[in-house]
This record gives sequence, structure tokens and C-alpha cells, in this order.
Amino acid sequence: MKGIVLYILLLLTCSSTFAQKDKIERIWYNEEKTVKIQIFKAADGIFYGKIIWMVRPLEADGKIKLDKLNPDHKAKTQPILNSVILKGFTRSATDTSMYENGTVYSPANGKTYCGVIIHRGKELKLRGYFCGFSILGKSWICPLAE
Repeated sequence: MKGIVLYILLLLTCSSTFAQKDKIERIWYNEEKTVKIQIFKAADGIFYGKIIWMVRPLEADGKIKLDKLNPDHKAKTQPILNSVILKGFTRSATDTSMYENGTVYSPANGKTYCGVIIHRGKELKLRGYFCGFSILGKSWICPLAE
């Protein structure tokens, strides 16, 4: 009997040591399904997203697409593939499906926006807006990729 109790306690202890992933820690398409973004949680509990796949990772001349429009001079020579475009998101204290206080970087225009992510099952609603002016922005629906 003691052996069974010890075995059950060991199983419970081992299973609780595995970190449980958050519901947005997945791979998501952009709205056009031309890019896949992997959202992950850093050790500090903050959420980030990086581009892990692109339909067209190369320019017409066969060279890797670089982040040419980035205002940071050093970043202009970096590939768009594997770049972190979602930064600093934290889960809302009042709405567990909302992640806020982050930024969204757009390689298409080199601009960074304030952002909010809302989890909707197999979709994310990503809202990027001019910081301080949440009505001036755009929303995208990002379907689950994997």
C-alpha cells in the first residue's frame, strides 16, 4: 500500500515539474498565410513572436530578404526570417484571453506599433495601433498554423 501511495506521489510530482505552455504559445499564420509566427514566453514571463517561415524568403535576385526599412541601421542588414516582430506582451489581469502592453513591428513599412493580442481558440486577433491612439490602427485575424 505504501508503495502505491509513493508511486502516485512521484507521478504527481513529476507531472507538475513540466512547464505548461500558455494558450498562445503556438505557431500562427499572418492573415494572408504568407508568414508563420511562433509566439513564445521568455523566462521573465513576457511573450514574444518571431517569423519562422515565409512563402517568399528570397528577393527576386535570389538573396535573402533583409529588413531594409528598419529605422535601426544595424537591423537593416538582418534577415526578416527569424526576426522578432512581437515584443513585450503580458497577459491581462482582467481578461485571460487578452495580451497587452506589447509592440508589433511591421517589416513591410519599418514601423513599430503598440499592440494587443486576443486569443479566440484557433485564431488570434492582433491589433496594432499608434501608441496613445488605440482608435488609429489596424486589426488582423491570425489563424492557427500548427
